[in-house]
Amino acid sequence: MKNSLSRLARSLCFTLTLALGGAAAAANGEPGGDDPLPAQELTPSTLYHFLLAEIAGARGQIGLSAQLYVDLARATRDPRIARRATEIALYSRDLRLTTEAATIWAESAPQSEEARRVLASARDAGDDGDLDLDAIQIQLARVLAQSSGRLAQNLLGLSRALAGVPDKQAAKTIINRLTEPYLDLPEAHIARAQAALLGQAPMEALAAVDRALELNHGWEPAVLLKAQILQQAGAGDEALRQLETELGHKPDSAILRQAYARGLVGAQRFDEARSQFRRLLEAHPGDAELRYAVGLLSQQLGDNADAEANFRLALDGGHPQPDLIRLQLGQIADARGDGEHAREWFGQISDERHLPEAVIRSAHSLAREHRLDEARALLQAQGGEASLRRRFAIAEAQLLRDAERPAEALGVLDAALATLPDDPDLLYEAAMLAERLDRIDLMETRLRRIIALQPDHVHAHNALGYSLADRNLRLTEAEALIGRALELAPDDPFILDSMGWVRFRRGDLDSALEHLERAYALRRDAEIAAHLGEVLWALDRRDDAKRIFGEALAAHPDNRLLNQTVLRLGAR
Repeated sequence: MKNSLSRLARSLCFTLTLALGGAAAAANGEPGGDDPLPAQELTPSTLYHFLLAEIAGARGQIGLSAQLYVDLARATRDPRIARRATEIALYSRDLRLTTEAATIWAESAPQSEEARRVLASARDAGDDGDLDLDAIQIQLARVLAQSSGRLAQNLLGLSRALAGVPDKQAAKTIINRLTEPYLDLPEAHIARAQAALLGQAPMEALAAVDRALELNHGWEPAVLLKAQILQQAGAGDEALRQLETELGHKPDSAILRQAYARGLVGAQRFDEARSQFRRLLEAHPGDAELRYAVGLLSQQLGDNADAEANFRLALDGGHPQPDLIRLQLGQIADARGDGEHAREWFGQISDERHLPEAVIRSAHSLAREHRLDEARALLQAQGGEASLRRRFAIAEAQLLRDAERPAEALGVLDAALATLPDDPDLLYEAAMLAERLDRIDLMETRLRRIIALQPDHVHAHNALGYSLADRNLRLTEAEALIGRALELAPDDPFILDSMGWVRFRRGDLDSALEHLERAYALRRDAEIAAHLGEVLWALDRRDDAKRIFGEALAAHPDNRLLNQTVLRLGAR
């Protein structure tokens, strides 16, 4: 630990020396900036505060980091440090510190348009912290008037400058006023379009971006913004057509092709998207991000051989998230039954963001090889904070449940609940195991506890309602629970299935059929099919019921409920 801190200190010392050395050079007339910068001595106090600020930020203590940086900026009056202080303060959403840091930055770098722009957006009007919009407008108007060769860039930065204004309609009004003298420039209309988007006025935004395209036909920033507006307005197909048309005019534009490819992904047209990313790869074969995108799409399309080849190339090409790729490669190896190589990939993962998933997948891989004790030992050996321990406990319970050992699985969750008695995830998983063991009182107790903790917990309402309905118990109460779940998630096929089933139990076959047909249209699930077929059978539509049963059995031949229903009805 001591060596790590020593290395960190040396690294930060070097960074600060560069910053202050550059400042001193500029102050002595050497290249490095338009404003004279103070010649700073790297004192022990300066280094100490710099170290404290960086360490606080690295530990997630953003407010403390911002305060320390503002203190350092106040002491040094160095615009580079003041700029860093402003960035940290903005990130911490502390308006007072942002204003102070931006003021020091603007005063120490009076020629910096960016400093003045940030200060204008941060300046407050009084003790209540409300933004002085008139002062902001005056300051931004001055920045635009003095922009010289940077006018277009500053027009495009207006939305960012006003991003902190809570009243988006007021921000839109200011931008419209500020751009009035510059409407012969397409950038002014893009600024208006961005402001209209923030103000929830998509048609106004579309009109503004169209005007920008009239002034600069085929201008890529405007084309991309128009596609974004169309997608947000629910016109994704039109956005894709527009991008495809522009790409026809500029087939070598990587920006347009990448936007088109991403739009195809959003439309779930994965094969076409992969073709577009491959076109991009032809021009940039060493691009690891593009390789990764092609790998993901190939994996989505079930082409694991192509996915694996591209993932390996992305890994060799220095992709910035190598452990994410190792996770994908492990999944591919696991899917083909090569557990040993899968666990090798998972074992190479060190990024704490992906490590829990890698451990859980390794455990599942061991369990599939009938090495359940090893799998459980691996999960039990993991430490970490409470949320991680909960996750590993749930994973262990799932392994036991899959091994048809539900009582032991419930024991694992009960042990975890002793430490985290009000954890909704643990309560829900334990309730489902209790239901499987026909311990209905325990199931109901835990589901009602979840509802008390989280009144809008969709799955707790649905699970309790369905369990009562399936047992033909307290049907009025069951329907009320499912109805609440349906209010919270009206298009969830499983909740629609639950409502159809409780209506069937109550003898309302027409309503049951309506809900179950809608559920089955949304998801061809085996249990939904079993319920739908039974309702059709009860309505004496036996040919339709047999057709549904036949489709479902072909896709899910081993589903227990489906087979039991068909056997009970004699519907084979």
